Amino acid sequence: MKSKDCLLFLRSFMRSPKNVGSIIPSSRFLANTMVKQAIWQENMAVAELGAGTGAITRYIQKNAHENTKVLLFEMDQTMRSILQNEYPNFNSHPNAATLMNTMRNEGIHELDYIFSGLPFFNFERTLRDTLIEQIHQALKPGGQFIAFQYSLQMKKQLSEKFIIEKIVFVPLNIPSAYAYVCRKKESNE
Repeated sequence: MKSKDCLLFLRSFMRSPKNVGSIIPSSRFLANTMVKQAIWQENMAVAELGAGTGAITRYIQKNAHENTKVLLFEMDQTMRSILQNEYPNFNSHPNAATLMNTMRNEGIHELDYIFSGLPFFNFERTLRDTLIEQIHQALKPGGQFIAFQYSLQMKKQLSEKFIIEKIVFVPLNIPSAYAYVCRKKESNE
């Protein structure tokens, strides 16, 4: 973890704690736990919501194939600029709540995986609902939503749209986190 990333994260947290959710970026243990849940293949499309300074993005880049389409979403302009510079082959966008429109504009019909570092429980219920609906619509049948949270409070709401296949506790993160591995529920499930 780079010290400049930690300082930027802390500054962003101080400006907007509800949107940032933590004072430091995710640990490599958490990022690796999340990204290794995916089965990486050719011709995939993935998104990362709340990409921050790229803690999870680094692991996506290590695993993605040359032709994997990657959409990054980060509200903080400074962090988004860093992401654009460090990951020029990935497309960076400001607002995860516009996921479906962004996909259409990028010519992407559906996503195989969505990784998220968004602090869902910090958001108003209407924003949480919008985000979860966008995520559900964006995923292909059987697609996975892999998100970390600092508590189990989102379990009930996520289970409305997703089958929670497992929740992995990651103690080596500050604070400790839970990685939710969720599969898109089909209308008959």
